[in-house]
Amino acid sequence: MDAWLNANAMTLLVIVAAVAGVLLLAVIVLLALWLRSRRVVRLVARERSAAERARIDLELTLAEEGSRMRMIREMHEVAVHTASRVISEADGARFAATQDPSAAGRAAAAIAETARALLADLRRVLTLVRDGEEEAAAQPGLANVSELFAAMGDAGLTVEFEQNGAPHELRHGAEIAIYRILQEALGNALTHGGDGTRAKVVLTWTDDGLQLLIEDDGTRATAIREGRDPYVEAQQHSYTVEDDLAALTQAPAGRGIGEMRERTELFGGVFEAHRVPGVGFTVQAVFPSLRYHNGVHGVRLEPR
Repeated sequence: MDAWLNANAMTLLVIVAAVAGVLLLAVIVLLALWLRSRRVVRLVARERSAAERARIDLELTLAEEGSRMRMIREMHEVAVHTASRVISEADGARFAATQDPSAAGRAAAAIAETARALLADLRRVLTLVRDGEEEAAAQPGLANVSELFAAMGDAGLTVEFEQNGAPHELRHGAEIAIYRILQEALGNALTHGGDGTRAKVVLTWTDDGLQLLIEDDGTRATAIREGRDPYVEAQQHSYTVEDDLAALTQAPAGRGIGEMRERTELFGGVFEAHRVPGVGFTVQAVFPSLRYHNGVHGVRLEPR
């Protein structure tokens, strides 16, 4: 009887220990999930807060630029009216010179006074324009790419950067365009490839131009996360005539692709983007004459 009780007691202890182990494991799993969810919630909250701050900053900047443009337009109208007065007074002075030399002198003095007022108005317009240019100069350029790479790295994208050739000074608008193309391409790589994606960025400088190349392995990274062998899948992919025709005639579409293409063409460049089966995505922007490009073909404009 005692042996039976001892056996039952041992069995009960084993069952209790097993249940306790399962409960402890469940608690650990739930705790891990809870901690992970809290991190996700904090990350989303930070991103939402940053997006809201950026939206407010953009709205304020837009309002300031709108006010500045209204002032410039009003002062421009005043300057045009003053210039009309100068012309009218000059015509009057020319007529008066044939009749009364002293009247011509008085007319010349009036013209000088009106011209000084016109010059003052034009200087005010230039001051407003320069203020707008200084604010625009605060936008990111090629000097900020290391910060962009660091931010992408914090988000889970590993960036390898390579630069060839001798860099030359660019107009600030061109630098902003290149930065935004790079930002959009890396953002797409992270969005579609996810955590663990690697991207290679190559800047190749020529005497007058620049080539920007971004290659990512988002497809490969996704396959690895899902437990699939990306190399086997890439080897199993077979091309057909239809695939080759589609690669030549069909370009990837989307808002981001369209914006990158527009920014490239704005500075006389050629944009190309395509998928690499089993690997990821490639973006390339080639600017043959970016150094002196000013929107007027055939005219070289030195950077300022």
